Amino acid sequence: MANVHQSIAELVGKTPLLQLNGYNKAKKLGANLIAKLEYFNPNQSVKDRIALAMVETAEKEGKLKKGDTIIELTSGNTGVGLAAIAAAKGYPFRVYIQDQVSKERFQVIHALGGKTVKLSEVPEIVETFEKYGPDFIKCVEALERHVAG
Repeated sequence: MANVHQSIAELVGKTPLLQLNGYNKAKKLGANLIAKLEYFNPNQSVKDRIALAMVETAEKEGKLKKGDTIIELTSGNTGVGLAAIAAAKGYPFRVYIQDQVSKERFQVIHALGGKTVKLSEVPEIVETFEKYGPDFIKCVEALERHVAG
């Protein structure tokens, strides 16, 4: 019988190794080149591993408990990975994301149950950009004030 999993989190990191025989032979390497196929992760990204590790570490350290919301500032695959892990573990997920990110990225996060907030919708971020320009540290501080507020 097929191996049936109960959670997407169980699949993260179970990626195969592939010996690149043709490449090894064609390039006359004299060594075996082996590739780790991270695109076999549930969301086709190594960021799935990072998302799972962050959530599980926060749980183990008592920083993340049932009922808490996972909040992230990202524009990439980390947000997708966190949305998937949050959904699998029952956490609400909200991501603050740059306006110019592709609509597909927004759609994927929404499909996984996450909420997206464009940075232009956060007054504290807009004020920070106007005052300091794209200073990442100041923007994170502004976002912390917004979330805490």
